[in-house]
Amino acid sequence: MSWQEIVTQTVTGLGFDLVDLERSAGGLLRVTIDLPWLPPVEGQVEQPAQFITVEDCEKVTRQLHYLLEVEGLAYRRLEVGSPGIDRPLRHELDYMRFEGQIVDLTLKEAIGATESGVAASRKKFRGSLERAEDGVSWQLVWSDAPEVKPGARISKKRALPPVQALNFELSDVQQARLAPIVNFKGRQTAAPGKLAE
Repeated sequence: MSWQEIVTQTVTGLGFDLVDLERSAGGLLRVTIDLPWLPPVEGQVEQPAQFITVEDCEKVTRQLHYLLEVEGLAYRRLEVGSPGIDRPLRHELDYMRFEGQIVDLTLKEAIGATESGVAASRKKFRGSLERAEDGVSWQLVWSDAPEVKPGARISKKRALPPVQALNFELSDVQQARLAPIVNFKGRQTAAPGKLAE
């Protein structure tokens, strides 16, 4: 059996999804796992988000150590971990799961200028992932408006850049991952005299 088959069968057999498998020239075998996700059924309450634990990684590591030794596949170091905040999107189910999230997208080929104003010769985009109107393909929606700094006044006369959209098929994508957006300011408190919402 190949590396991919052994790792995939082991990970799925233990009840996890294989997100990524990476082998480096230095003998590192890096396995990224996640909990399985199924689209919510209409009428059912969506389950709260669950995350990979250290115990989950240990369970997969022990099983892979054993199987790789039995199969005689040599490696120097094995790392099993969770996808993290910049999780790659590889399959249709990943796109469905993270619809509405901010995504970094790299296309296989640069696109020319479009009617919606997307610049020519551009391959990389960041925007909100949405299902396209046709219900089959996907689109990325964004605005090139500069980010407003906290406390800054915004002129009502200022014209905002238009919202742009890029339609794409999964076969057009070289790489897609969740954008690693983190708020380091912590919990926001209400201003004096205002109620927290």
